[in-house]
Amino acid sequence: LISFHNGKKRIDYILVYKKSSLQVEKRSTFERNLREEGLMLEREQSITNSDIMFVKIHCPWDTLCKYAERMNIRMPFRYSKVFCPSFSHHISINLRNWLPKNPMQLDKEALPDLEETDCYTAPFSRARMHHFTITNKDTFFNNSTRSRIVHHVLQRTKYEDGKTKMGINKLLNNGTYEASFPPHEGSYQSRHPIKTHGAKNHRHLLYKRWACWGMWYKYQPLDLIRRYFGEKIGLYFAWLGWYTGMLIPAAFVGLFVFLYGVFTMHSSQVSKEICQATEILMCPMCERSCMLQKLNESCIYAKVTHLFDNGGTVFFAIFMAIWATVFLEFWKRRRAVLTYDWDLIDWEEEEENVRPQFERKYAQVERVNPITGKPEPYQPFMDKLLRLMISILGIFLMISLVLTTVFAVVVYRLVAMEHFASFKWYFVKKYWQFATSGTGVCINFVIIMFLNVVYEKVAYFLTNLEQPRTELEWENSYALKMFLFQFVNLNIAHTHAVILAKCHPSGCLIDLCLQMSVIMVLKQTWNNFMELGYPLFHNWWTQHKIKRNEQVMKLPQWEKDWNLQPMNLHGLIDEYLEMVLQFGFVTIFVAAFPLAPLLALMNNIIEIRLDAYKFVTQWRRPLPARATNIGIWYGILEGIGVLAVITNAFVIAITSDYIPRFVYAFRYGPCKGQGYSQERCLKGYVNSSLSVFDLSELGPGHSGYCRYRDYRAPPWSSNPYELTLQFWHVLAARLAFIIVFEHLVFGIKSFIAYLIPDMPKDLSDRVRREKYLVQEMMYDAELEHLQKQRKCHGKQYHQEWP
Repeated sequence: LISFHNGKKRIDYILVYKKSSLQVEKRSTFERNLREEGLMLEREQSITNSDIMFVKIHCPWDTLCKYAERMNIRMPFRYSKVFCPSFSHHISINLRNWLPKNPMQLDKEALPDLEETDCYTAPFSRARMHHFTITNKDTFFNNSTRSRIVHHVLQRTKYEDGKTKMGINKLLNNGTYEASFPPHEGSYQSRHPIKTHGAKNHRHLLYKRWACWGMWYKYQPLDLIRRYFGEKIGLYFAWLGWYTGMLIPAAFVGLFVFLYGVFTMHSSQVSKEICQATEILMCPMCERSCMLQKLNESCIYAKVTHLFDNGGTVFFAIFMAIWATVFLEFWKRRRAVLTYDWDLIDWEEEEENVRPQFERKYAQVERVNPITGKPEPYQPFMDKLLRLMISILGIFLMISLVLTTVFAVVVYRLVAMEHFASFKWYFVKKYWQFATSGTGVCINFVIIMFLNVVYEKVAYFLTNLEQPRTELEWENSYALKMFLFQFVNLNIAHTHAVILAKCHPSGCLIDLCLQMSVIMVLKQTWNNFMELGYPLFHNWWTQHKIKRNEQVMKLPQWEKDWNLQPMNLHGLIDEYLEMVLQFGFVTIFVAAFPLAPLLALMNNIIEIRLDAYKFVTQWRRPLPARATNIGIWYGILEGIGVLAVITNAFVIAITSDYIPRFVYAFRYGPCKGQGYSQERCLKGYVNSSLSVFDLSELGPGHSGYCRYRDYRAPPWSSNPYELTLQFWHVLAARLAFIIVFEHLVFGIKSFIAYLIPDMPKDLSDRVRREKYLVQEMMYDAELEHLQKQRKCHGKQYHQEWP
């Protein structure tokens, strides 16, 4: 227990300030007002820095009760035997005993604090104190609830005379205090094994049962995460775990599609024809240094292309579009269960305080807030509109910068193609397509990472320029800009592989596949390294300085926390952004890279433990905030799901060779009019997809013919190099496929969304029944209380409501 010097009063919150700070009067007034609100304060100087002072805050029982009632906090209600589990519940328990133990589940012995209780909850009321299960006043309000109550007081305590001169955020902003945070519950490590001696505290328990790498295959202890870090962070890890679990079937199907390509690679008719085309000469890909090349020299390229562009491509694209819908719909159901279990069903978000920056900017203009009824700074409509328009213009300018870099990479590929085709090393010269694509992808990755740093600065500047009124509005605006910038930055980069690249006779999909795989792997590796590497180095260096100064005595917990990194300035925005961008990778171009879900699954297994380790060991304990959903990110995920259908339709129709092969088999191949059934129906496809060019047209010294990928008439025809009828058949089939694919998939998605209700039926019944039972229990408890009072006074009473 982290407590005052007397060892009795637990520490609920820590304020940090410098003795050299000039804001002494504001701080003194603020702390005096905190004491008047009922909080108890104790100062202590830092051991490692004489200029640093810690203000330890304790919230007594009476103050906790007063603010718990004001904040409408739901607390455990008296147990009642009125509720009896249904017969089906007993059946499920009996069946569960017969089933083998799930190795992914955490043992209840390992998490004793997570034992289920039959307590209902109700909004706390001091007048009805006897209704609640108060066995110990010290533990009735858990640590996160105590911290939230203290933060509520800190946000509403004045430091100067005036309507708006209040709140810890403003004091942090003007330098009165350096930091404010709830303390960790103690060390996350222990000399004794947890199995024999138990956990020292919840932090130690989280470290051993959640943040350790040995727990990678286990379910997350969400109730304990929520109890320690609050509902907002608990929902993030619940969503991340749900997303990771849903990736398992997607990864399995994607791996199956890839293995199908592996096993059919050597039997593919297109690959066979390319590998056996010893007499077909391909036209040079560049004007000066490139030479004529035999088609069979690109045999390996054709086989690798078949790994990703095969008969399973369309099926997998449809599967992933449906998967995205199922994932989002079932997440809504999972969220509903969590909000019920965590007593968030009837919780309404409190009216947020105005940001200090907004208040300073518009202090001269006031109007009455329709919610609170109090005057507050007001932003005129025209000023808001002007700032919004400037912000939108800035967004478009940054997107145009992305397009410029894409064009630059395309120019590089065209120049590099010529150099690699005439390279002195035989290996590079032979596989110049891979060399060109590979170096282009690496350059593209460097540009993407550099621009991401620029975008973060620009998004921060534009969001502050808009002057959002509250922190929530600021976070939503900033999150949307960061998503737009990075999403466009990542995905526009793929378009030159789809549209602008010169394609191989086996198709264009391999370029897009290479682009996605390299960027996805490198970006996820870099993100994981930076997420954990920087906090580890910073905390190591801080500890090193302490030891170097010979301050080796045992530091109190609040000073250890002060030496840790604060939680990211933008809260969970960066965490969500990384995963939402990955969701875009997994769904938008998945037809080109079926292994994307597998890579995402492997990354997320690591990501969960990295984030857990970071929250438990490397960061100060964040404020346990409440939330009922993942905010703006759900709408962004839905938008990505819609965009994924459109994108995959175009990837299959335009980039993949699926449609040209389909048209050839039905209209021009040996199975014409018989239906597409086997690879033999594609016999002659490669020759049909290549047009002829007369080399003598290049001038003296050139003779013979070469082939190039297109549907054009030969030079000896009456209309040389004119588009053939096959081109128009393929184009019409591509357009028809896009329309049919989109309508079919959107129809299936809508039907699935209609079939899956947002809240499970049994949960809806439980919510209604709980409300009824709580009313009954409150009636019984009140009647029992009044009967006891009458009995003590010797009065007669009846079995009825007085």
